[in-house]
Amino acid sequence: MFFFIGGVQPKTVLVDDQPKVCPICGLGQARMKRVDHYLSLFFIPLFRVKKGEPFLECPQCGVSGGPYGTGPGLRGDGTSRCPHCGYPVEATFRYCPYCGRSL
Repeated sequence: MFFFIGGVQPKTVLVDDQPKVCPICGLGQARMKRVDHYLSLFFIPLFRVKKGEPFLECPQCGVSGGPYGTGPGLRGDGTSRCPHCGYPVEATFRYCPYCGRSL
């Protein structure tokens, strides 16, 4: 008896090794990545089936978005982030409740 194990699996690829400034937290740790889909046989990717769109992913604040992010200080869900510590704050706050610095 022979079993064929194959399918299409996603694989995250680093597009640019040069770090970029995150539009959310302001730190220079964001990387350009994309998710490509590969045809795999026995869990080994053989060749790319679909090339994904590039996006910016920040390991500090955990936000990923289009090539230019979602806007300065705003996440996709509309909440703001402190530019100094990266914690979520309300848009009406004048000072960050976590680090105490001015917004």
